[in-house]
Amino acid sequence: MSKLKRSATASYKADSIQVLEGLEAVRRRPAMYIGTTGPRGLHHLIWEVVDNSVDEAMAGFCTRIEVALLEDGGVRVRDNGRGIPVDEHEKTRESALTTVMTTLHAGGKFEAGAYQVSGGLHGVGVSVVNALSRRAHVEVVRDGYLWEQTFEYGDPVTGVERVKPMKRTGTQVTFWADPEIFEETTEYSAKTVTTRLREMAFLTKGLEIRFSDERGEDIVEETFRYAGGIIDFVKHLNAARDPIHSQVAYFEHKDDSAEVEIAMQWTSGYTESVLSFANNINTHEGGTHEEGFRTSLTKAINDFARSRNLLKEKEKNLQGEDVREGLTAVISTKVANPQFEGQTKTKLGNTEIRSFVQKAMNQAFPEWLGKHPSDARRIVDKANQAARARFAARQARDLTRRKSLLESGGLPGKLSDCSSKDPELSEMFIVEGDSAGGSAKQARNSEFQAILPIRGKIINVEKNRLARVLQNTEIQSLITAIGTGIGDEMDISKARYNRIILLTDADVDGAHIRTLLLTFFFRHMVDVIEHGYVYIAQPPLYSAKIGTKTTWIKKDEDLDRFKAENEGRKINVQRFKGLGEMNANELWETTMDPDRRTLLRVELEDMFSAEQTFSTLMGVDVEARRLFIQQNAKDVRFLDA
Repeated sequence: MSKLKRSATASYKADSIQVLEGLEAVRRRPAMYIGTTGPRGLHHLIWEVVDNSVDEAMAGFCTRIEVALLEDGGVRVRDNGRGIPVDEHEKTRESALTTVMTTLHAGGKFEAGAYQVSGGLHGVGVSVVNALSRRAHVEVVRDGYLWEQTFEYGDPVTGVERVKPMKRTGTQVTFWADPEIFEETTEYSAKTVTTRLREMAFLTKGLEIRFSDERGEDIVEETFRYAGGIIDFVKHLNAARDPIHSQVAYFEHKDDSAEVEIAMQWTSGYTESVLSFANNINTHEGGTHEEGFRTSLTKAINDFARSRNLLKEKEKNLQGEDVREGLTAVISTKVANPQFEGQTKTKLGNTEIRSFVQKAMNQAFPEWLGKHPSDARRIVDKANQAARARFAARQARDLTRRKSLLESGGLPGKLSDCSSKDPELSEMFIVEGDSAGGSAKQARNSEFQAILPIRGKIINVEKNRLARVLQNTEIQSLITAIGTGIGDEMDISKARYNRIILLTDADVDGAHIRTLLLTFFFRHMVDVIEHGYVYIAQPPLYSAKIGTKTTWIKKDEDLDRFKAENEGRKINVQRFKGLGEMNANELWETTMDPDRRTLLRVELEDMFSAEQTFSTLMGVDVEARRLFIQQNAKDVRFLDA
């Protein structure tokens, strides 16, 4: 052992171990608690406070929640629940309010009987919000008085003060996120907040959630309340679709330990939209509740089809993917002791919930099919058509595989691959057109950058069955180049690139191609989005030259700002009609060089919002698409992501 190593070993003693106490650990490693310190983590602060209020509603003590984005950058969440207790906690010898706000894993949801079901981050939520805020102020009305306490950077700067007598009950939390933690931005998106609040209102039948945005000249207000609960949720999801039966199938089941609600409706479309929730948390990776639902659904429809001779004796049973084609469903379970896989709660792991949901489905769904025979026949007819299309799709898949084997190395002939075989280092640009593909190929660093040119606009997967989708040459090339497979056969570990970058012209056609590609990934390769592998390149729209200095500009408003800043100077402005107009050096400098480029990562903030966006933009309802574009035309980032 060298002297250097012996010295390092000798100095590594017990006093070298750093212990982070209380909320200090949260401030030091915030991403461990909220996932990221970017926009998603910032909004997560709101969800954690609102989750506590929703817990009160699920327990039957709260009927109204108010969420306000304040003019000074703060957020206020108020409810009419019981109010956080303010009396002394027997273990901490401090007020329960102080304990909840400053101690991890302290909350009513750990106390037997306080809440039958709850969401949030296992009790760390509101204390994490406090830790990551430069200031937080809590007002509680209970025990006949208004109480309040103020915190800065997680620490109390006042005691719990009794302010005045008051009869009502409830809690109001106001917080201001710490810009030193959230360096990227502390500005909240009203659309992101309203989308999530609407979802919460759907999942908590009868709960009224009021939203207000006080940051502009005019206060914007919205109220969400759905007497029909998840029935209204399914209707909302299918607003831009074409249902094949008018009545939404709905049933619920509960016992002492759990409850489940299921609502579903089939449409004439070709994709399934099954959204699952556990204690109001979107389990977008599924889990045992989805498994129980899918198994029972397939069995019930096959049993009905056999009993009505809609499936002949010699015909094979319909498969799960057949019966789920065009299905929109919401599964909402409430579990006393939920077991989530991972801190972010994206998959439910309670094994007993599988049989619980199966039992509920086995009792209720066959009865619904029997009471609605004409609707049930339409569902079976659609499933039979899907089965025939599945057989055709399997043939198309086999053809794609055979075709890929004939090409060099099993890869598409048009792909200019990189020399690196390490997916973490490799990236693939999907480039619009052969001309731009040629420039990109010349510009790239061939060690880690691959180029796949696509010709024209790929097929709209929202309007076509998989068999036809797989016949599209460009789709075949995409699937083969990425290497993961698609749908149920997809294996993300086989991805050949950890960055898949969409590089299209900065015009309307380019935006359309980009949206078609994103729709394909969302519907058939969603794992590449969920793992953060999909990006959108940001090529410039203009070059502005003053003397010998060139400035690259991406937006019209940026050009206007540049002209205003350089008023009186001679500016030579060139607008790029397409990527093909840029030479290799310009393309590398502005768009492909990792040290200078700007990439937008495509993220699924909310599966419900993504479902709405893709079905509206790419579906059959022209009027819904027109209204969507009118409402969102100014927010290009929302359309792309």
